[in-house]
Amino acid sequence: MSIIENLISQLTRLPGIGRKSAQRLAFFILTMPANEAKAIADAITDVKENAKFCSVCFNITADDPCEICSDPSRDRSRICVVEEPSNILALERTRSYNGLYHVLLGALSPLDGITPDRLKILELAQRVQSGGIQEIILATNPNTKGEMTAQYITEMLRQSGAGISRIAYGLPIGSDIEFADEVTLAKSLEGRRTL
Repeated sequence: MSIIENLISQLTRLPGIGRKSAQRLAFFILTMPANEAKAIADAITDVKENAKFCSVCFNITADDPCEICSDPSRDRSRICVVEEPSNILALERTRSYNGLYHVLLGALSPLDGITPDRLKILELAQRVQSGGIQEIILATNPNTKGEMTAQYITEMLRQSGAGISRIAYGLPIGSDIEFADEVTLAKSLEGRRTL
C-alpha cells in the first residue's frame, strides 16, 4: 500500500469521511506546508496523550479540574446536564449560560445495555446532594433516549430541593411553520411563553 493510499485509508476511519472526501483531504495535506501538516499531527497526538475527563464534571480536559469547574466567575448554583462533552462546546458558543456543567457520557438506552450505572448519573446526584445547587438544567437530546434520561434524572432528583428545568424545543429562528414537522410544532406549542 502506498503512503497516499495509507493516508486515505486512515482518513476514511473518521466519521462522515467517505473515500472521496478522504482522497481530497489526503491530497490537500500533501500540498500543505510541512509545518502546518505537522501542527495537525501534533494536535492529534497531544489530544490522545493528554486528554482526560474532569473529575468533577466529566468534560474533556488536559487539566483536572477543567477550566470551567475551576473558573471562580461561573455561577455555582446551576448545573446544566448534557450527554456528551461536545454539547458543552455548543452551549458555550451561545454565551448565554454561565453556570457549571455535568456530562453524563451518554444517554439511557436499555436495549443497547446503557443503564443508569453506565452513565455519570450517581456522580450528578452526589454533586447536587453536596449542596449549593439551586437549579438543574436538563439539556439532553430531544430524542427518545434523551427524554428517557431526563425523566429518570428528574425522578431521582425531585426531592433534592433544587429546581429542575428542561431546555425548550421548537421552531428554529428563520424557519417557516408550513415546513415544520408535527412533533416540532407540537413541542413549540407546549413550550410557548407568555408575552
